[in-house]
Amino acid sequence: MSDVELARIPAGSVELHDARRRTRWTVALEPFEIGVYPVTEEQLSEVLGVAASHPRRPAVHVSWQRAVRFCNALSEWEGLDPAYAVDGEEVRWHVDSEGFRLPTEAEWEYACRAGSTGPHYGPLAEVAWTAGDGVSSPQPVGGKLPNLHGLFDTLGNAWEWCWDFLDTERYDDYRVFRGGGFADDAWSVRAGTRRGGGPRMTHDDVGFRVARGGFDAVDAAQGWSAAFDAERAAGGDPRPPGWTPRR
Repeated sequence: MSDVELARIPAGSVELHDARRRTRWTVALEPFEIGVYPVTEEQLSEVLGVAASHPRRPAVHVSWQRAVRFCNALSEWEGLDPAYAVDGEEVRWHVDSEGFRLPTEAEWEYACRAGSTGPHYGPLAEVAWTAGDGVSSPQPVGGKLPNLHGLFDTLGNAWEWCWDFLDTERYDDYRVFRGGGFADDAWSVRAGTRRGGGPRMTHDDVGFRVARGGFDAVDAAQGWSAAFDAERAAGGDPRPPGWTPRR
């Protein structure tokens, strides 16, 4: 099959923010691996047997659940223990697994920034496909310049699913996607922008890239914690004035 090329990301830390709670915090990260490119239509086709009209474009119209399925299938293909246990709609991450998985939100932002502190890791027109390019679909991966980790298309082209929930108190089971897409203005195509969708939703500008790395922990790793998810889902957090309620 078309190999999924991975880059080794060193240990470090990244500052995340929560706009609703108006909080910032720093996450310490252990080394991990992440895809040099988003998963392409060709790779999705080879692993899951779906049609590929444009083999080198990022695979989009892919739900979070299908991305999880791809990760497990790729792990089995490579002789690795799957990272996820799937029971209907419920997905549990075996944190100690070395199988393929979605990056945590902290891993994604740290890998995307590659040491940069601004919204972009280079001049946006040179590193990302956005609305400024006037394209009407995702473009073949690797067509713009990479960041200093050697990663292509983390900004622009297609948003990318992460493992984490977006905000369980307000958005229930929505999962995060990051990075901006081909139709987005510069304001959305930033390393710190957070959006999300339901785990079975598909979008014409949302795909994913895989990560790898197991950790000596249970239900917590790389900035994510099941306990925090449960605490946040319990509610009771005061919202800022004017915050739009969930519908």
